[in-house]
Amino acid sequence: MSAQLQPSGHAAMNYRHAYHAGNFADVMKHALLALVLGHLKQKPTPFRVIDTHAGIGLYDLEGEKAQKTGEWRDGIGRLGSPLPGDAEALLAPYRAAIESARATHGEAAYPGSPLIALHALRREDRAIFVEKHPRDLPRLKEAIGRDRRAKALELDGWTALNAMIPPPERRGLVLIDPPFERPDEFAHLAGALARAWAKWPTGIYALWYPIKDPRDADAFARRIAADGVRKVLRLEVNIDADGAPDRLNGTGLIVVNPPWRLAEEAAILLPALAQRLARGPRAAWRADWVAGD
Repeated sequence: MSAQLQPSGHAAMNYRHAYHAGNFADVMKHALLALVLGHLKQKPTPFRVIDTHAGIGLYDLEGEKAQKTGEWRDGIGRLGSPLPGDAEALLAPYRAAIESARATHGEAAYPGSPLIALHALRREDRAIFVEKHPRDLPRLKEAIGRDRRAKALELDGWTALNAMIPPPERRGLVLIDPPFERPDEFAHLAGALARAWAKWPTGIYALWYPIKDPRDADAFARRIAADGVRKVLRLEVNIDADGAPDRLNGTGLIVVNPPWRLAEEAAILLPALAQRLARGPRAAWRADWVAGD
């Protein structure tokens, strides 16, 4: 029986990405995404990336929406100097994807998850980017260009998740990054993962979530464990552990079937990111297992 997941009232946030591109949550999510993709490339067999809530793919940090919030300044804007020690080496794939986007689109460009995925793909790999908003789809298609390795589809992300797994390659990553527009988004996300995992238990799943009230994230992790999903790694950065529960204080990524060594790498990278991106005097991080084998 699944554990009940009751929203605290702080879960809904309408996370429209153009306003938040390059912020601390993007830095953490995209740095880990780049690491996972790097691990997938270590085997010669092809893989597929399925991005269920792809957005527009490319963002302008000098654009009206990004400038309105200015959140990128306390995200990617704080990475002008290298991170200490081994953390900088782990950040290298993410930095390379950003430099690739800027080389093509200008210094204010920030790549969303589709362009980070495309930067990592080899000739034989494939990607499907799903976006349900009809006004965003043309911009997503423009961002990926004529790259034959990728397709952009106008479709509900939750429908796509059910329809597109397992992929023909039988190897790959599903990124689930919903906008958290609804108060029951954590419960919806946990349920969707359980159904997807039952259908394709060997795939890698990466589920992004915001942290306002940490109790929501704790309940989310308990629900996933209660649903029987195995090999679940919980990764989080909290930039203000004392922050009010009505604002975004942290960010998390649940990774199912994480690549070997990702937990060790996260334990090096995340504390460095937490320190660099801290908003308050008490920043925090975590890299632990929700469920093992």
